[in-house]
Amino acid sequence: MSFSEIWKEIGLELKGRSCIRTMSQLITMDSEPSSVAPNHVYGETLWYAGYTASRHEKRVAEHLAQRGVEHFLPLYETIHRWNNGRHRVKLPLFPGYIFVRIALRDRLRVIEVPGFVRLVGFSSLPCPLPEIEINKMMEALSTGVLAEPYPYLTEGTRVEISGGPLQGITGVLLRCQKRHWVVISVDLIMRSMVVEVEAGDVVPAPTSRFSGAQNGGWA
Repeated sequence: MSFSEIWKEIGLELKGRSCIRTMSQLITMDSEPSSVAPNHVYGETLWYAGYTASRHEKRVAEHLAQRGVEHFLPLYETIHRWNNGRHRVKLPLFPGYIFVRIALRDRLRVIEVPGFVRLVGFSSLPCPLPEIEINKMMEALSTGVLAEPYPYLTEGTRVEISGGPLQGITGVLLRCQKRHWVVISVDLIMRSMVVEVEAGDVVPAPTSRFSGAQNGGWA
């Protein structure tokens, strides 16, 4: 894996809730992958990010469940105010995206789902995500880890979570008074979320210099 960014250690502060920014550019692929991909990739079951129509994430998840396609739609709980009062609702952590675990040879089962737009990748080929990272995020959210959307960050103070459900994940450390937060980013889809962590559960991450194009790993 290679990244184009050179991470710099700078001070950051959490100044309150923020919605995920709108992506200015998105590299996606059409329904037919490039023929230059190794043949074994098409038969291997891997996690991929899928781009959905606006506000169709839950509907896409329902269709995938009906088709028996393994998928993951990260949600967070928030309060919305309507005319009839305040209500708790669950919204996508990464609006416009859903994760699917498929073999590329079975991609039509996903691409044909109403509201599903494209698999995300580079050079006309879907880019798989690390399975261990998806599993850790699923486990963390299922255990009640506080999470909410956060603007995608490309540089900041790098830390590694050393304890809890997200152990081993690296991200950007933020502080708000006595509370500690870590911004975890998915480079492939250019989206981030922020999770609350114990101060003793983060350690400095090694600073490395990378060159080349991004390949969609976790930030």
